[in-house]
Amino acid sequence: MDRIDPALEDIELELFVRALRQRHGYDFGHYAPASLRRRVRQLVQTHGTGTISALTGRLLHEPEFVFTVIEGLSVPVSDMFRDPPVFRALREQVLPLLASWPRINIWQAGCASGQEVYSLAILLEEEGLYERCQIYATDFNPAALRRAQEGIYPARAAQAWSRNYLEAGGRHSLADYYSARYEFIKLDQRLRRNVSFANHNLVTDKVFCEAQLVLCRNVLIYFANPLQDRVLGLFRDSLVRGGFLCLGLRESLEFAPSGADFTALDANLRIYRRNVFTAPDGKA
Repeated sequence: MDRIDPALEDIELELFVRALRQRHGYDFGHYAPASLRRRVRQLVQTHGTGTISALTGRLLHEPEFVFTVIEGLSVPVSDMFRDPPVFRALREQVLPLLASWPRINIWQAGCASGQEVYSLAILLEEEGLYERCQIYATDFNPAALRRAQEGIYPARAAQAWSRNYLEAGGRHSLADYYSARYEFIKLDQRLRRNVSFANHNLVTDKVFCEAQLVLCRNVLIYFANPLQDRVLGLFRDSLVRGGFLCLGLRESLEFAPSGADFTALDANLRIYRRNVFTAPDGKA
């Protein structure tokens, strides 16, 4: 993209966000500005529009182009058992407590291309809880959801994922859960038997389900503070009292008003529990 006056670019970016919201219903107005600007610039370069204004024109006049834009603005990047200590803590500290519920609903919000969904399914399978679990895996990126449903990934990642799995306390071999062919691996479809994939936009949509566990890892880092608090409130309202919330390692409840409704189970690993009791003034 050619160098332009930063003040002019600010106006173009504002009009782009407005067009995306008014024409298609996606609200990026509260996303972290630096991250949004970087991704919009990348879209301009990728699609050769030259300016953000020209990109906005395509967004307004080409209805299907919005899906390309959404895919470019979202961040569907993940790994199986990403941050192994987190999954070990879920295995050792959270799942034994979840076992007290006869039925367990889990919301994996911002599931991207599904690697953490299948990681969670393996964890539940190995701990004997999967048969009474329902995992709701949601994202606002249709292309990412399709990849997640397919469960097909490059084989070159398998070795690193196997290490992650073992570090997370894996009881077998990760290879037991996938088949390899050519340059790809396909996760065993039995891991999907209690998973429902659905489109859900954390920015504009409401509570998705009642859950005992909500995972949303490495999504809030792309939101500005007001939107972070709005989404954390959404998770609080989705969780049963005593339910669990797991965030990404670069995310925190520390500066969010909604954080008062949670107690840290493991602050370093960003695992929290919704408070069981609420005071008369509404504060936990």
